[in-house]
This record gives sequence, C-alpha cells and structure tokens, in this order.
Amino acid sequence: MQNLPDSMTAVAISEPGGPEVLMLENRPLPEPAPGEILIRVAAAGVNRPDVLQRSGAYPPPKGASDLPGLEVAGEVVACGEGAGRHAIGDKVAALCSGGGYAEFCKVAEGHALPVPAGLSLEEAAALPETFFTVWSNVFDRCGLKSGERFLVHGGTSGIGTTAIQLAKAFGAEVFTTVGSPEKAEAVRKLGADHVITYREEAFEKVILDVTNGEGVDVILDMVGGDYVERNWKAAAVEGRICQIATLNGVSEKVNFSRLMVKRLTHTGSTLRPRSDAFKTAIAEALKAKVWPLIESGKIRPVMDSTFPLAEAAEAHRRMESSGHIGKIVLTVGG
Repeated sequence: MQNLPDSMTAVAISEPGGPEVLMLENRPLPEPAPGEILIRVAAAGVNRPDVLQRSGAYPPPKGASDLPGLEVAGEVVACGEGAGRHAIGDKVAALCSGGGYAEFCKVAEGHALPVPAGLSLEEAAALPETFFTVWSNVFDRCGLKSGERFLVHGGTSGIGTTAIQLAKAFGAEVFTTVGSPEKAEAVRKLGADHVITYREEAFEKVILDVTNGEGVDVILDMVGGDYVERNWKAAAVEGRICQIATLNGVSEKVNFSRLMVKRLTHTGSTLRPRSDAFKTAIAEALKAKVWPLIESGKIRPVMDSTFPLAEAAEAHRRMESSGHIGKIVLTVGG
C-alpha cells in the first residue's frame, strides 16, 4: 500500500436540489473491502443519473457511497484482501456504484479495466458508464447483429455517441435522432448512416420511408413518454426496444395491438443496482471485444468538456443545458 492520507476532498449533495447543492467536503479515505481496490482518482465522468441523484430522484443502492459519480479513471493505490486482478500502480478505468466525485474511490476489482493504450485518463473516465450500459443493453439484452438496423435516440449524448460507434463497428446500419444541425454533423462524423432532426421531422415517419416500411430491428431509448408508441411504429416485425431512462416521463396510454401484431419485445434495465458478478461479466466482454477497437483507434470516447472537481455544479449545468456533444468529465488530480 502506498503512503496515503487519512482524508480526501469530495463533492457531496448537501440536500436535494439544483446544481448549487453540490458542495466540497472533507471525507475519510475509503477503505477497500475484500475483493475491492482503491483508486486515486484523476478524472470522473458526469452522467444523467448523477443529476437525478442530486435532485433526489435516484437514491444510491444500499451499501453504495452517498457521493455522486459512477465512473472514474486513475491509479490503483491499495487492494483489499483477495483482490489480485490489478496491481498497485496500475492505471484503470472503473465503474462504481457511487463515490466517483472524490480524490479516492473504492470499487469492486472486477469492475475496473486497464486504461486503453493511447487514451488519457480524462478520456478513460468517459468510458465505463456508457460502454457498460450500451454493451449490456444493445448487444446482450437486444442481441444486435451485423446487418441489422439500429436506432438510438439522443445521438450526441454520452450514450448516443457510444452506441453509434459500437453499432457501426459491429456492422449495423445506424439511425439516430438529434436536436440541431450542429449535432447532426457531429453524429455523421461518428458514422451514423441516417440522422433525423427531431424538431423538424417525425423520426418514425422518416425511418419507415427510408426502410420502405420495414422499420428498425433494435431501438435504444432514454426518452420515454410519447416515444414509446412512436418507437413501436418505427420498429420492424420482431423488433427489440430497450428502455434505459424516461427523460420525458412515462407513457400513460399506448396501443398494445401494435406490440402484438409486430411481435415486438420491449424490455428495459438499470445498471447501477445489478450484481457485482453481472458487471464483472460485462467488463470481461468489453475487454475482449471492445477494448481492442479503442486501442486501434476505431472507437474513441467523444469528449465535450472538462471541469475541475470544485466546479462540479458547472458541469451539471452544462449537462442540464443539453448543449453538450459527448462526455463531460471532472478532473480531480494530477
């Protein structure tokens, strides 16, 4: 174990509310339990669930840190009993159940992956949350295959930029929705085949026109609301839709006959409360199938902006503006 301090600086949520409730605090240093590692955090990703947690709508699961932050990158500085996947001094990117907005963060060793060659620690911190989410939902849960058509909403979000690149890399025809011409240009550069500006066009109509009425095979949606039935209209027969958020709220009325006639599968999931074993299995799949694509330069995290840890509130304001393209990251240490 390295010579470590007894305490650390962290960003805590003083009370449910707006970005201004994010406050710097001094906290005791986390102690890794058996099977865990302690990371000296260099950078931490900012994600929509952090914003929801800050507002009081997404409490951390039992046993998780009350600090926000679901992904970090940095250096392993201590290992709990039995933790042997990573050595002290290794540079890793890791998924965490909370606690990322801090100088140190402990995680299950199986949820940490080596920083891909050629990436900075800031770029590495932008990987875990979106890559774990996209892989588990698009490829594992919905089984996207080469040659199929894929739609992701919010193409310039962290999830969107990741999903576009992964789907394209594995041979899908990619559709996405965006809110502006600037964002449309950004996703085209990532490889999106068909870009729909949702403020100007009905995405379901465009998709059916482009596909001669056939629709898309897999849809990844974080919008919800009236998009539920619109996704069903855009989906192909035997299509699969995965719901990972409901930013526009829940749908109060849908026509289930459309689901029945097309034999659709509409599923959904949340990542944070899943078991350590589940997340470790995703990490192993990513290391084998996706990390080589990152190291070859075929896929890279899209970076929007970085903010110092002390400016976490500004990072949240940037996310809530929805003006970002790609990932927002907090820089924590040198």
